[in-house]
This record gives sequence, C-alpha cells and structure tokens, in this order.
Amino acid sequence: MRAFVFPGQGAQTIGMGRDLAQAYPAAQAVFDEVDDALGEKLSSLIFEGEQDELTLTANAQPALMATSLAAMAALAVEGVGPEAASFMAGHSLGEYSALCAAGALSLGDTARLLRIRGRAMQDAVPVGQGAMAALLGLDFATAQSVAEEAAQDGVCQAANDNDPSQVVVSGDKAAVERAVEIAKTKGAKRAVMLPVSAPFHSALMEPAAREMAAALAEVEIRAPAVPIVANVTAEGVTDPDRIRELLIAQVTGSVRWRESVGWMAEQGVTEVWEIGAGKALSGMIRRIDREIACRTVGAPDEVKTAAEAL
Repeated sequence: MRAFVFPGQGAQTIGMGRDLAQAYPAAQAVFDEVDDALGEKLSSLIFEGEQDELTLTANAQPALMATSLAAMAALAVEGVGPEAASFMAGHSLGEYSALCAAGALSLGDTARLLRIRGRAMQDAVPVGQGAMAALLGLDFATAQSVAEEAAQDGVCQAANDNDPSQVVVSGDKAAVERAVEIAKTKGAKRAVMLPVSAPFHSALMEPAAREMAAALAEVEIRAPAVPIVANVTAEGVTDPDRIRELLIAQVTGSVRWRESVGWMAEQGVTEVWEIGAGKALSGMIRRIDREIACRTVGAPDEVKTAAEAL
C-alpha cells in the first residue's frame, strides 16, 4: 500500500521545479495557473529569484504547493494519477497540496488560500514577539512537559510532533527561550531556536485561524479521491465539511506527523512517495518506521523512475 506525502515550509529552494517545468509542459502549466491565480509571476521568484524573498511565508507556501502539484502533473503524464496512492498527507501547508492533488481543492483556490494563510500567519503576531524551537532527543511526552513548564506566564506548546526524536515548540518568545533551557536539563541532545518569522501552530495564531475560516467558507471543497490524513487528528478524512473544519483547526493546532505516519502504517502503508521539494519528510518517516520504503519525486528522472516502478 502506498501513500503520497507533501512537504511543508522549510523545503523551499530557488530553482525548485524548474527542471520539471522544462521537461513537462503539464508541469509548466501548473506554475502558469498559480501565477494567474495570484496575479503575479511567482514562478519567476521560484525559478530565479532571491532565497530571502522566496522564504517569506506568503511566498513559500504557494510556491511549495506549486512545485508539488507540478510533480503530480508530471507523474500524470507518465500514467500515474492520485489513485496510485491509498492515502495522502502533507506537513502543515503540505496538507493543502495533498487536498489539491486528490481533487478536493482546485489549483487556483489552493494558491489563493495559501497566499492568504501565509500572510495571515505572518501578521497574527508582531515580528519578534513569537518564536519556535526544535527540541532534539526528547520523546513527545517529555517535550510536552517541557512546553507546559515553560508556559507559566506565556504561550508555549508542542507545535510539530515530527518524529520520535524531534518536537518543535511554539509560542511567546520568552516562553520558548525558557523551553530551550528546560529541555537541556531534561536530557535533550540539542535545543535550538528556529529562524522563523512567527509562532506557527500555536494559540497565538488565533487571528489567522479566524481569517482562514472566512476564506475557506468561500471555497468549494470536494470529496478527495483518496483519504487525506489530517495533521490535527492523525487519521484519514474524506468529508468536505470535516476537511474545512480541520484546516481551520490546523492553524493553531499541532502537526501530529509522527502519529500520522504511524496511522498510515497501521492501515498497511509500506511505501511513501514524497512529492515536491526536498527530502525532509522522508528523513522523518525513516526515523518513525524503518519498515516504510521512501521515494522522493521532485525531478524529471525521479518522476520517470517512480512511474517505471509501477
């Protein structure tokens, strides 16, 4: 049984997807449609812009989605459609890529939603007031206790449960800094502040959640071709109304990636294709379950090799 997974923020690099666009007109058409939906040449930034500008949340989110969907378009040319997967999942913004790949959201709507989401998340907390940190070498229960201890006079919560040895905490800057120091006393191998511009997936994102609720209310969501494993429940979902609710909850809720991969393994998934930029999810998945075979599909040769494997 196979799953397709889609990367989140942090995987973005200048030039991602360019080879796909050159090799497959269908992939170029994805970037063109995203450009049209946003009313700007985001593809120029992706292919040949500045990394600092691409890394801005409002750009990175639709850019990573476009690159993933370009890879899906290339796979379709080679005869591989969404039905080749039994499940799809995405890390944070990658959940939107999964929903688009599975036909639940149109490409134009997905691009516009991610632009709104990126701006709303950036604007929810003044720059410098929020922070995130990675706690390495602690299990989730210990990391959660660290966050709770650090949150005595501010927000600090487990934002990303990435794998058995990596949990990201998010919240008020002082509380997150406190969590880093506490984690070191609890046996963390490393505890480091992350170079992010906002405290994503924390209660401080509530203004962004309200904005996304309004934006999602205006968009048609269809039943996906395959179940989408939602970040906030770590279980498959197909009901459009439930998908809408979970996307709103995702803004302030934790990304339960470790549990999501575990749930897919319990359903019988033995092979995962990481669709789009980077290899971060494959690394996490290998640390979660060494029995799952991982394949990255982000370049033309990888598309052909993946298609031949079927």
